[in-house]
Amino acid sequence: MTSLGVNGATGRMGGAVVETAREREDVTVEFGIAPGADAQEVGADPGVPLYSPESTEDALATHDPDAIVDFSVPEATVSLAGACASADVALASGTTGFADDQLAVLQETGQATPLLLAANFSRGIQALLRALGPALEALPGYDVELLETHHNGKQDAPSGTAYTILEAVGEHREFDPVYGREGIQPRTENEVGVLVRRAGDIRGEHEVTLADNDEVLTIAHRAGDRAVFAAGAIDAAVWLDGREPGLYDFGDVIGAGGD
Repeated sequence: MTSLGVNGATGRMGGAVVETAREREDVTVEFGIAPGADAQEVGADPGVPLYSPESTEDALATHDPDAIVDFSVPEATVSLAGACASADVALASGTTGFADDQLAVLQETGQATPLLLAANFSRGIQALLRALGPALEALPGYDVELLETHHNGKQDAPSGTAYTILEAVGEHREFDPVYGREGIQPRTENEVGVLVRRAGDIRGEHEVTLADNDEVLTIAHRAGDRAVFAAGAIDAAVWLDGREPGLYDFGDVIGAGGD
């Protein structure tokens, strides 16, 4: 049994993690962390106390979790990572939008505690990334376009997953990203268009199109429920439990078969 804390417990994804964990027999959520909290409780479960970020060290000391699942904002994640390193607690984070200096701090923190950063905890996205390379190799010279769609409350754009997809493209060809288009803007030979939509309560959609004048190949992923990401984040936290300090990603979890 892996004991967990959830940072951002009252948010969309944090709440999904708490709910998903209740249905599993291999984990237990001991506490949540959220801004403005003061010994409140997550959802209707009286067994999950809620702490403010300022009380993180107290929460870690009191509950001694095996790992923390984090869906918050970059500043909160960086601070949490330091506290986890001091308390020898693993951290699985789905937060995106980090600045370069924040990533540098997290990379250093990964030397002291198991730290997993994932732009997307979906197994389907991992399959998309693995399918993309062979497609690019088989279709040299084809135009590449990327479209991503998320709910209207998402703050960073493009999504962290979109950037991960662009990194995968960059492993197979040189390209110049173009973020949206306006006016007279003819497509260049090495261009990859990156288009962003924000609307409603869409959980997450990513679509890669490869096209020439005669055919179109589309590789797409759509998440119908946040529980998809919550389950992946919990899998990552369980996988981290007992690992050596280091900086990991969700591909490590999938590559190891979740073991």
